[in-house]
Order: sequence, then C-alpha cells, then structure tokens
Amino acid sequence: MMRKFKVAAGGAALLAACAGAAPGTFADEEKTSKDGIPNPSIATSLPDKADPDGVRAALAAKGVTYGINYIGEVLGNSGGLKQGAIYEGFLEGILEVDLEKLWGLKGLTFHTNAFQIHGAGLTEKHLDNLFVVSSIEALPTTRLYQLYLEQKLNDETSVRFGQLAADTEFFISTNAFNFINSTFGWPGITAADLPSGGPAYPLATPGVRVKYEPDKNFTFLAAIFDGNPAGPGLDNPEHRDPYGLNFRVSDPPFLIQEGQYKYNQDKKDPGLPGTIKLGAWQHLGSFNDLRFDREGVPIAISGVPGASLSGNYGLYGVIDQQIYRLPGGDADKGINVFARGSASPSDRNLIDFYADAGFVFSGFTPQRPDDNFGIAFAYANISNQARAFDRDVGIVQALTLPVRSYEAMIEAYYKFQIVPGLVVQPDFQYIWNPGGGGLLQPNGAKVENAAIGGIRVSVNY
Repeated sequence: MMRKFKVAAGGAALLAACAGAAPGTFADEEKTSKDGIPNPSIATSLPDKADPDGVRAALAAKGVTYGINYIGEVLGNSGGLKQGAIYEGFLEGILEVDLEKLWGLKGLTFHTNAFQIHGAGLTEKHLDNLFVVSSIEALPTTRLYQLYLEQKLNDETSVRFGQLAADTEFFISTNAFNFINSTFGWPGITAADLPSGGPAYPLATPGVRVKYEPDKNFTFLAAIFDGNPAGPGLDNPEHRDPYGLNFRVSDPPFLIQEGQYKYNQDKKDPGLPGTIKLGAWQHLGSFNDLRFDREGVPIAISGVPGASLSGNYGLYGVIDQQIYRLPGGDADKGINVFARGSASPSDRNLIDFYADAGFVFSGFTPQRPDDNFGIAFAYANISNQARAFDRDVGIVQALTLPVRSYEAMIEAYYKFQIVPGLVVQPDFQYIWNPGGGGLLQPNGAKVENAAIGGIRVSVNY
C-alpha cells in the first residue's frame, strides 16, 4: 500500500512513500493447531481440511507451518482529483519453522513472508490523499517482506534479528486493525515523517528487536532499524526497492521503544480487558527545515533546501479497551474502543500531531455471532512550518494559493464471516481536505472532499 505525501519544500514537491500495516502483520499472533492450520482458516471448512495426504500436518509435527492469504477489493470514489474505480489484490505467503522442534536448536524460530501485489490503488490513481485508502495499496510487484530469526533467551526475553518491520509490533491497536484505511495500521504521522515511510508495509529493512515480558501484564519492546528502507532519493521509495531486497544497513538508524500494560485479560477477571501502550521513536539522521534555509531566509524566496536539522523524534500512546461485554458471550464479544495519539516537532515534519479513535461491535447479530462492524475517525494536523511555507509561496508568487491545514477521514465497515477464514467486508470512507487541503485541479480549483465505497474479500488458508 503505497503512502504518498506531496510535501512542498524549496519550491519543489517532494514525494515520500509511507506505509501502513500489512494485512499479514498479525501472523505472529495467530494460533496454529497441531495439524498446522492457522486460526481462522478456510481449510477447516474444506474436505479433509484441504490436506488429504496429511502433508501439512506432517510438516507441522516437525515444526514447519505455513499460511497463504489473499485479499481482493473493488473501491471507487467521488470527489478527489478524479472519479473512478479500481481493483487491487494482495497474495501473501507465510513460512514459520520451529528450529528447536526441527533441529534441536533451543528457543530458535525462523519466519519469512512475501507478497504478490497486483492491480491499482485508489489513492495512487484518483486521490493523492495522505491517509491511503487501502491497507494493501502498493505498486504492483512480487516482494519479500520479513525474513528473520527469533531467539528466546528465557521465558521473559526474546531477540528478533533480520529483515524486520516496525508495523508488526509497534504503535498498533488490535481493534484498529479491523479497518481498511492504511492509517489504522501504521499511522499517517510516522508514514509521512520518516524517510521512505519508515520500516512498514511494503518496505521492511534490517534490524534487531528485543522483547521483555516480566509477567502477564507488562511488555517492553525496543528495536533498531536501518533508517531509510529504500535508500535516499526523491522518487517513490517503492521504485528504489522494488522487490524488498535492498537490505540497507548504512543509513542513520531509526529507533523505537514501547511499554505495554495489559489488564483483565483472563476470563475470570471481573473487569473489562484493556491495553495501554506508551512509546517513543528517534531517528538519528538529518532532516531539512520546512520553511527556512541555513541563513534563516524563507526557502520560498531563496529556492535552496531548508536548513539541516539534527535528528527527529515522536511520542505516542495507544489504548484498546472493552467497554461492554455481551452477557454470557466470549471475552471479545461486545463493544471495544481504541484511541491513538502522536506528536512530533513542527519544524522538520509535515504532520506534527495525529489522532484516531473508533468503536468495534462484535457478536450483536445473534444469527451471525462472528460478524463485526465498526466506525472510526482519524485526523492529521499539517505542521505550522509547512503551513508557513505555503503562505510564503503565495506571497512570493503573488498568487492566492491554498494553505494546507489538515486531513481527516471517517470509515465505517461491516464484516460478514462466510466461514472461518473467508470474510466479505463492505466499506465506506469519507475524506476531508485530501492532501491536507493543498491539492488543486488542473483548472486551479481546489480538490473536493472524497467519498469512497467498496468491498473487500479476504481468504486465509
């Protein structure tokens, strides 16, 4: 899912690609049965669990499990740069090997997943907005994503190293992942403010992650990644790393840390379950001031790049909370809410404040207890420095040009589970101020707000 942001700086539009969480990023959380079938999987509804010769079960007995997931969707829009409709598809293969079970290497596991992406994205073709409409949108290609080893040092500590993505473990809400828009995965602020969008779908990068769980309530995560997954350049980062094989290790690093507190997680706990996460990230590279050059002159006047600023950082928080549990229902049935917020410095970042929140309703249709539906809202504030640059350009050119201010969106969906592992999801989104309010039609008119509708079909095997 390509994340595009037109960032005016030095009189030129700089294109940054960013990413939200891939549909397969919760593979680590999947529960796999002893016959090697993930939960949920359409295989459980097929004859002989789609394994008539028992190959999958035999591999699982040796510690080798795999999964195949497909997402296809049709989306169309009114408003935006132009109206139209697209089809896009995403095929994922996942392989995990328990090397302790296979070869006796205690506590060591291997994981890899790769994507085949096809079709066209609605944001890329029709909208050019900040919050990319679909979590699978990316340039068509076959791409390696993650490739790593994970070593459990003891019951509390594990280390993961290899080609990694931050959006699989950091800054995520389990409830937000139900939504289609990419910002509810890897959020729009990190996607816009980090080089190449950061280590997130579709661009993973070499890194090391440490996880420490002293008890069932607390988790601490820390990771270091190469700071520019695709490498430097002003074009689309996906063109610079078209197959996920760059394996860059020489760029200034990106670091991220997160503490998690989970409560009322056991079914016997009297209270409603929830999770609170607090985190921070730092990038040790250089970033350009969005308004002033090194002499303090507005870059709209001098036409030279902004002053070089040392480093970048962000703070964030996440909460997932159940606020109502259906009487006698499963722990996850009822009403769950989420909220996330983040802030970064205004002088070097397109977005300096971000927030999203939403509700997910599960189990409220007695005839279809596994369906769920939800509604969520997201907001990104264009930084003061970027707004000031827009005003400077208007003054220098003696034109009335739009000044970017914010982008906001709302999304509503309903998930129909046909059988376990097969879901149909109608979806509606509405986007205010596409591109932050700075986009113009060829005739000079401001781009209108956009309404998006469509349907997604997901199959997990």
